[in-house]
Amino acid sequence: MAYCIGDSCISCGSCAGQCPVGAISAGDGKFEIDADKCIDCGSCAGQCPVSAISEG
Repeated sequence: MAYCIGDSCISCGSCAGQCPVGAISAGDGKFEIDADKCIDCGSCAGQCPVSAISEG
């Protein structure tokens, strides 16, 4: 199951730099994770300063 970015995302982009497969990109008001690319490694969740990322 892919990780998801919640509404508390502050669009800082720190998660995108941690993703080893490039599954995270800027969306409308927050960053988004492409579920088809996500490999469930959790690197992004550990990097998020506001804990906006969780397993989906």
